[in-house]
Amino acid sequence: MTVTQIIGKSLGHHYGDLWLFRGVNLHLTPGRVTALTGPSGTGKSTLLAILAGTTAPVEGSVLRDGVTGITLIAQAAYGVPSRTVLDHITLPFLASGIPRFEAEERARPIADLFGIEHLLSAPYRQLSGGEAQRLMLARASAQESELILADEPTANLDAHNARGVIAVLGGLAESGAVVVVATHDPLARAACDDVIDLADAAMHENASRSLPHQRFSTSGEAS
Repeated sequence: MTVTQIIGKSLGHHYGDLWLFRGVNLHLTPGRVTALTGPSGTGKSTLLAILAGTTAPVEGSVLRDGVTGITLIAQAAYGVPSRTVLDHITLPFLASGIPRFEAEERARPIADLFGIEHLLSAPYRQLSGGEAQRLMLARASAQESELILADEPTANLDAHNARGVIAVLGGLAESGAVVVVATHDPLARAACDDVIDLADAAMHENASRSLPHQRFSTSGEAS
């Protein structure tokens, strides 16, 4: 039986002469939610893209064992303006061959989890930023991917809805997914099981290039 895990070894990425991070090691497993933290410009979104496989790291490698589906939820929510909330959530089910009636039945409790059940018939163009963000998270939940990567999932939400989203992401991890969240939100960070602080990796690399590279673990501590 294949064990689901994502292993990153000595990951580093830069643009021009500026390293976003370097020497990042991580071992991600189901049942835990990992936060990527650090100021803007330290490479949180870039590291998510590297974990997703859409961007190649300048240094290091990523091993994905037991991962057949990856969902990357961008910070900027996007959808089809004329299609309804229900249409967006049912899409993953329809794409897997499930009949529309059954797909809609499966979509309704997911919408309820994210507090958008009252918006099922609303077209995407009528949603607020926070509602659109929760819709993207709901659709990601419907995809049932082994690896879920969320970029600032609580950025456009009030405290009540943010807590709800964090709880659902934790539930997805408990159900067998690897969940990684890039965040500036102290509430989201505190709710995560592990933290990788990319500010440490960036400051170390750019402040003194003559020092040996340190390795940063999922606790955010140098080893």
